[in-house]
Amino acid sequence: MSYSFSGIDHVQLAAPKGSEKEARKFFGDILGMAEIPKPANLAKRGGVWFQAGIHQLHIGIQDDFVPAKKAHPAFHVKNLEALRERLVENGVKVKEDERLEGANRFYVDDPFGNRLEFLEWID
Repeated sequence: MSYSFSGIDHVQLAAPKGSEKEARKFFGDILGMAEIPKPANLAKRGGVWFQAGIHQLHIGIQDDFVPAKKAHPAFHVKNLEALRERLVENGVKVKEDERLEGANRFYVDDPFGNRLEFLEWID
């Protein structure tokens, strides 16, 4: 092949119109992701972008928004239990799932109902 994939640049989740403040609270304040500026030509569309390790998470505004209940991003986390405690302290419901060999994991819904997975691989 004359091309190859080198990774994922970003993941985009949809959110309802006017939800940027709530996205900043959840992804920025609670999860601790740093907000990054959107390019000027895209800022007029609304939404907010965050840095998640070496990847980006884009929260895009969608007029006919419906949350993603099955499709989801999965975030690698160091010290998963500390994240779990932080979420619970902030009233976020943590959902357990069956064990994944070699990893600890759980799910949460973002404020808009999108499914998020957080996992930590065990050595």
